[in-house]
Amino acid sequence: MKMSNNNRRRVVVTGLGVISSLGIGWREFWKNIMAGKSGISPVTAFDTSAHSCHNGGEVKDFRPEAFMHRQKAQKIGRTSQMAIAVSKLALKDAKMNYRNLARRSTAVMIGTTTGEINLLERFNNIRVGARRRFLDNYYFPAGQASGLSGNVSLEFNLNGENSVFTNACASGNYAVGYAADLIRMGRADFALSGGAEAFSRIVYTGFCRLLNVSADKCRPFDKNRTGMIPGEGAGVIFLETLESALKRKAPVYAEVLGYGMSCSANHMIEPSVDGVAKAIQKASKDAAVSINEVDYISAHGTGTKANDQAECAAIYKVFGKRAKAIPISSIKSMLGHTMGASAALETIACCLAIKNNEVPPTINYETKDPECAIDCVPNKGRKHRVRIALNNSHAFGGNNACLVLSGIDHCCE
Repeated sequence: MKMSNNNRRRVVVTGLGVISSLGIGWREFWKNIMAGKSGISPVTAFDTSAHSCHNGGEVKDFRPEAFMHRQKAQKIGRTSQMAIAVSKLALKDAKMNYRNLARRSTAVMIGTTTGEINLLERFNNIRVGARRRFLDNYYFPAGQASGLSGNVSLEFNLNGENSVFTNACASGNYAVGYAADLIRMGRADFALSGGAEAFSRIVYTGFCRLLNVSADKCRPFDKNRTGMIPGEGAGVIFLETLESALKRKAPVYAEVLGYGMSCSANHMIEPSVDGVAKAIQKASKDAAVSINEVDYISAHGTGTKANDQAECAAIYKVFGKRAKAIPISSIKSMLGHTMGASAALETIACCLAIKNNEVPPTINYETKDPECAIDCVPNKGRKHRVRIALNNSHAFGGNNACLVLSGIDHCCE
């Protein structure tokens, strides 16, 4: 491997925090992912009777009061509640006492698609349904998207850089890539980074209106796929330098080698093969990784016709014939599409694939699509040596981002 970036500070993942429709905490999440379980169920958060679709990747066992004071939970939105909760889970997993973080420069980078839109929906229901003239004054500040990272920083008294990334479904990769850069450049000692998204009636309705939602299952790469299924959740990782992690004797899941981004500048919602390929190529160059070294690709894999075909074509454009030999799976088949949290949860899946040398399946796969001639790890996870993994994410607006992760011993082999 050409290590042209070996003069950079090495950034590693030492803590994982997960809230998903397949479990809270990374252990339950990964156990269910590898077992090929589905987190899709009938939606209960709002009435879907007027829709043609009724299923979603809803988190039904999350109790915010288990992670924060009940009074605080009542005054922030569900997305912020989940962002705080997964941050606490990541810090606990990293064996980091968060009371000491305020003494160091700790960045908070959170990605989302719609922020606290469900809080604004609640505001609208109260204002219109009850016809009340006056409402509690916390609704306005709590409804701002900037509140996601702000609420995390307030919870832990953190004074480092604080940002929310709203690059739609690629937001989590943007957040992790930028956070890693801050640590590499010495502008932060630590970072909490990832994505969070609460279920939204408006978003659910919008995707149903676009005719992009499957009536039953999400079938990425299957010839008979009929669309995605909306979901919710949150994922945050704790980042620090390798030197710091070794000194603390912290668990190390993976190293963030690099990332690449591109804007397709082609269409607001239709993916571009060239745009997706460019993000992968830029990521590989930034990480100093060749196409022959990639062992696993976490696909964006939404289950829509256009997205899956474009992503497969982009992978073939970059990897050529080797694309057939690389396991390429989509955990959205199990979780649904968690929007701004999706890339973060898939980053965590990549970390666990590297740590455990196993790759998750794409479930609901039945019929091969000649336009998607890849090894999508159909229906059953498998043991597979993973030294280097790519995490693909694409989003409305032509936003593409690819993250490269590896085991920390990759440069020594």
